[in-house]
Order: sequence, then structure tokens, then C-alpha cells
Amino acid sequence: MTKLTVLVTDDDQDIRDGIEIYLKNEGYNVLKAADGVEALALLEKHEVHLIILDIMMPKMDGITATFKIRESRNIPILMLSAKVENTDKIHGLSVGADDYITKPFHPLELMARVKSQLRRYVDLGTYEEQTTVVTGLELDAAAREIRVDGEPVKLTPIEYKITELLLKNAGRVFSIRDIYEMVWNEEAYNAENIVAVHIRKIREKIEADPKNPRYLKVVWGLGYKIEK
Repeated sequence: MTKLTVLVTDDDQDIRDGIEIYLKNEGYNVLKAADGVEALALLEKHEVHLIILDIMMPKMDGITATFKIRESRNIPILMLSAKVENTDKIHGLSVGADDYITKPFHPLELMARVKSQLRRYVDLGTYEEQTTVVTGLELDAAAREIRVDGEPVKLTPIEYKITELLLKNAGRVFSIRDIYEMVWNEEAYNAENIVAVHIRKIREKIEADPKNPRYLKVVWGLGYKIEK
């Protein structure tokens, strides 16, 4: 099996080198960049399966880099933040990051999140039913694609998994806890903002009018569903 490649982007060389050691011990190829500019240049030259991306960096910060990456790629992005404020984390998620971890972090927790993101990215579309359709909204699991009125929609891996979960269970209401635990495969803790940001981004991509959604509906006090 071809080794998966992780791009580690952080302006602190000690952090880059430390993460590299753990990733290589797990069998991953590792590329390293000191800022967003270097990261984007490496993405043009190499096949990358996951990006670990610090928020605060010189030349180009992680938020700007994420925005640019999402213009053409849907590979998982795990964001590193030295700050504890939710605004930084939510901002990162809102521009397309899939998950975040706050510095200082335990290397084993970082590796667990890397494995979880890569597992979802590599295994997308392995369900028995390859196509699921709700009027105008289609899941093509074989192509790992969501289409609206026949047109493909560019989703991040997490956005895809949330949409897949709701679409394959159209009409069923999932709580925020349900969504988080089934998509992230870990216990939900302060997950409200994380899920809400991803739901908002999905609506912006699949709805003609995100403020009056046709598909992805909120059921107040209970959670979310895709209307049959």
C-alpha cells in the first residue's frame, strides 16, 4: 500500500521536527513547511493526503492558507492553535479546516486525530449503497461526490461525511452530539460551535438560499435533518 503523506506547516522548527518523528514512527511520509507560502508550493509538487497547519505564521497564516487550499483541494486540514479563544478555532473551521487541536498538545492525541482524519478521507464512499437521492440532492458514494441538480458540489471531507450521514438517513433528526460522535468518531465535548460551523458551510454550498434552506433543516431543540 502506498504510504500516505502528511504536510506539517508551522513556523517553529522544533514543533515541525517533533511532529515529524511521531508521524514517521506511524509509517507516514512527511513534508515540512515554515509558513503558508511554503505549504502551497509543496502542494503543487507533491501528493499530500493531510495537512497539519498552524494558525499564526509569518508570510501567510494558516487561515489564509486554508482559504487558498480550499479553492482547489478537499484534503483534510488539521489546524494548530496556540490560542484558547473559540473565535480562532471557529474561524479556521469556517474557512474549511476539518478539525483543530490547541497547543500545547499531547503527541498521542495529535496522532489519533491524524489517523481519524485520514481514515475518513481514504475510506469515503465505501458504503454498500452507492447512490442516494433526495429530490435535487444526490450522493454518489463511488465518486465521493455530492451533486445538486446534477452539478457537483465541492465539499471538505468533514462536510461530505456530515452530508452523507444526513442524506443517507433523510427525514431522521440527528442531534449535535449524534453528528459529532458519528462523524468525528469521538465523544462530543463542546461540539455545538464545531458542528454549527460545518452545517453553515454545507448550506452555503448546497442551498440556493442558505437562510431559507430547502434541504438541510434545523429542528429547534433537537438537531438537524435533510428533508425528504
